[in-house]
Amino acid sequence: MRQLNLQREDFSEKEKRNIDILEILRKQGPISRPDISKEMGINVVTISNYIDEFIKHDLVYEKELDVSEGGRPPALLDLNPKAGYIIGVGLNLMNMVGLLVDLKGNIVTKTQIARPRASVKEIAESLLNIIREILRRSKEFETNLKGIGVGVAGLINKKDGSISWPQKMDNFYTYASVDLPLRSMLEKEFNLPVLIENDATSACFGEHWLDLERGYKNVIYMFSGVGCGIMINGTVYNGSHGFAGETAIDNYKEAGTFKCAPGNDCFIKRWETDLGIVSEVKSLLAKDKEAAGRFFKLTSSNIENVDLKSVFIASRSREQVALTVLDNAAKRLGIKIAYLVNLLDPEVVVIGGGLEEAGEDFLKRVNSTVKDWTFKEISEDLKIVYSQLRENSVALGAASIVMQRLFAQL
Repeated sequence: MRQLNLQREDFSEKEKRNIDILEILRKQGPISRPDISKEMGINVVTISNYIDEFIKHDLVYEKELDVSEGGRPPALLDLNPKAGYIIGVGLNLMNMVGLLVDLKGNIVTKTQIARPRASVKEIAESLLNIIREILRRSKEFETNLKGIGVGVAGLINKKDGSISWPQKMDNFYTYASVDLPLRSMLEKEFNLPVLIENDATSACFGEHWLDLERGYKNVIYMFSGVGCGIMINGTVYNGSHGFAGETAIDNYKEAGTFKCAPGNDCFIKRWETDLGIVSEVKSLLAKDKEAAGRFFKLTSSNIENVDLKSVFIASRSREQVALTVLDNAAKRLGIKIAYLVNLLDPEVVVIGGGLEEAGEDFLKRVNSTVKDWTFKEISEDLKIVYSQLRENSVALGAASIVMQRLFAQL
């Protein structure tokens, strides 16, 4: 297997500078050595030493000369996007996405399938198949592949790559320990280093690395109402065991002592990953045949196969059941976000994982609810936005974490 340690999360000072310089080149290139020096506050000689090493590894190249007033014009530098390629795979509320990206985060090829059922076996098989398909389409890049990043739900054990998977038993959820050694299984089949990361954490990192406006360092990425990715001072926060970001608590043994009155939501208990939208729509349609007829005609669905996508389609046509349910869900999500905003005081909250397809009314309701439920001093300048990476966010995020490790370990 090609040597790249994707499990290391702590970086030396030299590795941090590698990442920072290559990040400037990725985002701002072509750029001169003096401009990188000014950006980082490090003298040009030191910057040149790093750049020379990058050029030696074919990671950076010198481009056309800049125009300057008199004297020798400074050479411009840029990241070589073809110096390596990374596979990223991510699972969101509606599908599983597989990508091949270059070192600038450009998507070279993409494949996707409908979201597999929640069983570990089906998701593992889908992961294998989607990576095989990416490789089948990417023969010309095969010799320059650097690694695979996978973003999935659950509690990820960073030491051995095993997963505690959220599974529903009767009417409650539990995190079942999965014996499937996913990381070693993927590494063995594909002969590439593999990183397994939580879906929300992957998406949070990807949004910061690839898309968010420069300067945001304190971010919450809301991946449905079940989990979130957290970034503090520009660094993804994983917690002491790597499990930070779970937004719910549950104890099925004492469920009776923690019951909500009918109609009142328990905002700290676990929800369905889709905020309960599909089950609520089905319940309302079952009670109203006329509304059900309109909904099924608009979405080419029936009571058995109503899914999140069909609810979003119906809402875009202003179907009343879909609009009502999404408005309720947005308010519930807004209250949960408000709690996290008061706790963490972020600059921006990103909503993704599939919910970005819910439309502008949904986002407006989340925004207004957060304003209503937070301290004014905290939320006054807060931005709440949809993910710009959309359905690619988890896959791009997982690939971006691999890219960061690659930049560090030259």
